[in-house]
Amino acid sequence: MTIRHEMLPERPAPSLTVGPIAWLRANLFSGPVNSVFTLLGLYLLYILLTPTIQWAFINADWIGTSRDDCSREGACWVFVNARLPQFIYGLYPRAELWRPNVVFATFAVLIAWLAIPRLPFKRWVTLIALIGFPLFAYAMLYGGYFGLPVVETHRWGGLMLTLVLAVVGMVAALPIGILLALGRRSQMPIVKSFCVVFIEFWRGVPLITILFMASVMLPLFMPTGVSVDRLIRALIGITLFQSAYMAEVIRGGLQAIPKGQEEAAAALGMSYWRRMGLIVLPQALKMMIPGIVNTFISLFKDTTLVMIIGLFDLLGIVQAALSDSRWLGFAVEGYVFAAFLFWIFCFSMSRYSQYLERKLHTGHKR
Repeated sequence: MTIRHEMLPERPAPSLTVGPIAWLRANLFSGPVNSVFTLLGLYLLYILLTPTIQWAFINADWIGTSRDDCSREGACWVFVNARLPQFIYGLYPRAELWRPNVVFATFAVLIAWLAIPRLPFKRWVTLIALIGFPLFAYAMLYGGYFGLPVVETHRWGGLMLTLVLAVVGMVAALPIGILLALGRRSQMPIVKSFCVVFIEFWRGVPLITILFMASVMLPLFMPTGVSVDRLIRALIGITLFQSAYMAEVIRGGLQAIPKGQEEAAAALGMSYWRRMGLIVLPQALKMMIPGIVNTFISLFKDTTLVMIIGLFDLLGIVQAALSDSRWLGFAVEGYVFAAFLFWIFCFSMSRYSQYLERKLHTGHKR
């Protein structure tokens, strides 16, 4: 018998255990039952997707300026193309569209700078995004500064208005929600009672009722000669409503942190706000990333409710365009376009939250 003193060379894995074929066998055709359901699922997808693809792409009309250019049996994307500026900017003056474009570009650059890990000066960019950008965006969109003509908020609409409502609501609701969550866990009776009443009241009232009250009833209680812009009233209502939900999400994260961590920080002589800001809140917020992003996604979709107070967001401007006698009968194309834009933003937030979870190891994985 001979004894080998060198290692045997590596041999490739069996071809049936790696690669696409192995994945199909392990996940879709691992047994008779799974194979039958896989084939049925593929058949249903074929039945559903084939006419959808034909309607949306193959038989669709893409180029034109009027409904006369839509002569085929598929979708009439000419309607969306003809109304695209209105869907994006609402009734914003055509000659001033460069202003929201500049705001969109600046916002995209700030988000990209904060999202890309290797870029420097994160703290300064964060301060600019939270303090400088809102002032810059207001001055650009509303005007009245640097010689820019004023564009009243009732002319804002479409995707631009949806983003204004969503971004302002998200940025404002998160810190208010944190303060409410901390107040509800406070040992001071007055502070705790106020936070409990605030949260339970706003969570118990539908958002559509809040918007209606802010638009119709609030002006009746204002002093004579004092008026608040309708968009500002909607922003306040949305922010207060979402901050109540955000407070409960964050409170769940605070309760998941072991009490011993705060006690250890107190034993080191740290004050309450230092314990919260340096020890407890960072862990709680990392653990609650899925819940926070879920609240943000819900807020983004709830912006469509501002239609009831006369603000034409993306969905509202699409519905208004459908009442045009020149484009009757193309409701499906308009709603599909609106749904696609909403899906893009919501899916992007979802994917970024998953990236943050992996990066920060949310969930105390072992």
